[in-house]
This record gives sequence, structure tokens and C-alpha cells, in this order.
Amino acid sequence: MRVICAQDYDAMSRQAANLISAQVLLKPDCVLGLATGDSPIGAYGQLIRWHRQGDLDFARVKTVNLDEYVGLGVTDPQSYAYFMRKTFFDYININLCNTHIPNGLAPDAGLECNRYDEVIQALGGVDLQLLGLGANGHIGFNEPGTSFVKGTHCVELSQTTIETNARFFTTAELMPRRAFTVGIFDIMQARRVVMIVSGRHKARAVRDSFWGPITPRVPASILQLHRNFTLVADQAALSLVPGEGAIS
Repeated sequence: MRVICAQDYDAMSRQAANLISAQVLLKPDCVLGLATGDSPIGAYGQLIRWHRQGDLDFARVKTVNLDEYVGLGVTDPQSYAYFMRKTFFDYININLCNTHIPNGLAPDAGLECNRYDEVIQALGGVDLQLLGLGANGHIGFNEPGTSFVKGTHCVELSQTTIETNARFFTTAELMPRRAFTVGIFDIMQARRVVMIVSGRHKARAVRDSFWGPITPRVPASILQLHRNFTLVADQAALSLVPGEGAIS
């Protein structure tokens, strides 16, 4: 595991964007695994700026997103499909046919999960997977539990996740209780994984995930076993790490 300590959110975002841009430059037809939420917005903004300057070309890039809320369609402003367009895709030259997100309105959850796993396999897997970290240690919507779930699945969101994400909805009652999420196996199969974490409120999750035991009760802890994992975190998120010698 490599750990990059950034001063603050903006510096963390630039560091993450550097890693993603390097992947695109080295392999213009790469497959990027993308995340949503507050954490990656700064990195996406930096990538957009570099694209507008003529430094990055996304014409051949393919993407797969980690998750989507069950019950929300692509035109719903709270869907992750909408988030990706309005935060990133609409501002770069990516072919939307090469972007993939679970279908939140799929009538059969099992079939949709199987379909999405087949999409990832057909693309040849993910070259670089971008992740955030939940306050409870979740990655994607892989919530704490008693075992690691391998493939894409429909998950009942934890109360912690519901309380955290409800602020994006008009009322807490409108917050979906279920979501599709890529499983641990597909995340671990990515050839490179980059996680971005910012803020003191994530410090405990960082410590438990990467300086604690590997356990499904802290889903992100499985990344300790990944062969090419980089944690990009700001000083606040790393404030509970035991000893500066752990950071390289």
C-alpha cells in the first residue's frame, strides 16, 4: 500500500487527478472505475480543466461506475447517472455509449446484477478504480457485514449511510433504502485502485481500514491485500494514523 498525504481537499484532489490522468495518457482506451459523492468532485474538476487545456483526451476511455440507487432513473437529479453527467461527463469528450452505470429502474435486481458483472468482464476489467471511503468503512455501497460479497449485488443501505446521504434529498423519506453496487471481487480485480479521503470525520474509518485487521465489518480493509493500492488522503483524514512512519 502506498499512502500520499496531502495538505487539504484541494491538494488531495490534484494528486488523485494526477494518477487518473497518467492512466489515461499511458493507455488512451483504458477502463476507469468511477465513484460518486463529495470526495471525487475536486478530482473531476481538475480533469475537466486539463481536458479543456488540451492535455487530456477521453475519446477512447470507457468507464464503469460503482453504484446506483434502486428506484432512480437516469433523469432523476439524485441519481448517480445524473451526477456523473452534470459533474464530469458533460464537460469532457467521452462517448456516453462508453459509460456504464447500473440501471436503478431495472425490474429484476438479480438480472441487472448479472448484466453489470458481464459488462465489466466484457470490457476486460478495470484499469484504475477510483474509490471514496464511507464513515463506516464501506466502499461503493459494500456495507459492513459478516462476509465480503463478490459480485454486483443489491444492498440494503445501512442507517449510517442513509443518514449521511439523506442531506442530498429534499426530505429524509425520499432517500432510497437500497442500491446496486459493484462487489468486492470486481474492485479487487482492478489493476490499480486509488482511494481519496478527506476530513477529520473520516479519520477513524481510515485508521480502522488500513491500520487494523482485515474484516468484512470494515469492508475497505480488504484493500490491504490489493497488489497496487494507493491511498490519497489529507492531513485531517490521516490524523489518527499511528505514527508518521506509516506514511510513505
